Amino acid sequence: MNKVALITGAGTGIGRACAIALSEAGYDVVLTGRRIEALEETKAKIKGKAICVVADVTDPASVKALFAKTVEAFGRLDVLFNNAGTGAPGTVLLEDLTFEQWSAVMNTNLTGPFLCTQEAFKIMKAQTPMGGRIINNGSISATAPRPNSAPYTSTKHAITGLTKSTSLDGRKYNIACGQIDIGNAATDMTARMTGGVPQADGRLAPEPRMDVAHVASSVVHMAQLPLEANVLFMTVMATKMPLVGRG
Repeated sequence: MNKVALITGAGTGIGRACAIALSEAGYDVVLTGRRIEALEETKAKIKGKAICVVADVTDPASVKALFAKTVEAFGRLDVLFNNAGTGAPGTVLLEDLTFEQWSAVMNTNLTGPFLCTQEAFKIMKAQTPMGGRIINNGSISATAPRPNSAPYTSTKHAITGLTKSTSLDGRKYNIACGQIDIGNAATDMTARMTGGVPQADGRLAPEPRMDVAHVASSVVHMAQLPLEANVLFMTVMATKMPLVGRG
């Protein structure tokens, strides 16, 4: 029986690249997101077994249904990649953010991974053999903020806490949990970086990007480790991006 991986936010970008890479590594994959058209586009690029499940990770009932469909289709779950995420508009100043903008980011980026982790725990501790792996997408913002990113950065700092708690609480069930912090992967979301994005000193400056395939191969590496080993934190970034230094 092939191992099974569930990827949230699988319709585009990092989620799509990782879903394809996990499939090529021999996993059956569950593709989930809010738009069936995007999920079907990802599925069309996958040669192995894959199912598309439309779900809203901010809705507990929708998350429960997602994981129930995973077990119905494949009988188990070996890897959960908590990848789905969103941000508030980067042009809005901290003092001008609305409560609704703040809440939308909190619900997707933090509550969503928590709800998915809960359901993954229930499956992984009950299956034979017991256990599995959870990988959280933390982002470079789990380490350092960008200007005007308070909601997004707050959630990614919180994801680090969730990763640590999940890693600790999963030990008794043979569940490993790690976090990948990604910097400037070349996807549609980062296309604007080539034209200039705000820097800490107020300047606009272009930033280098890296092929998203490097993220996908890193996630596959984390996923394929035996459960006796774990990458707790990994940073994969464009070498020359301005994360390390002052400015």
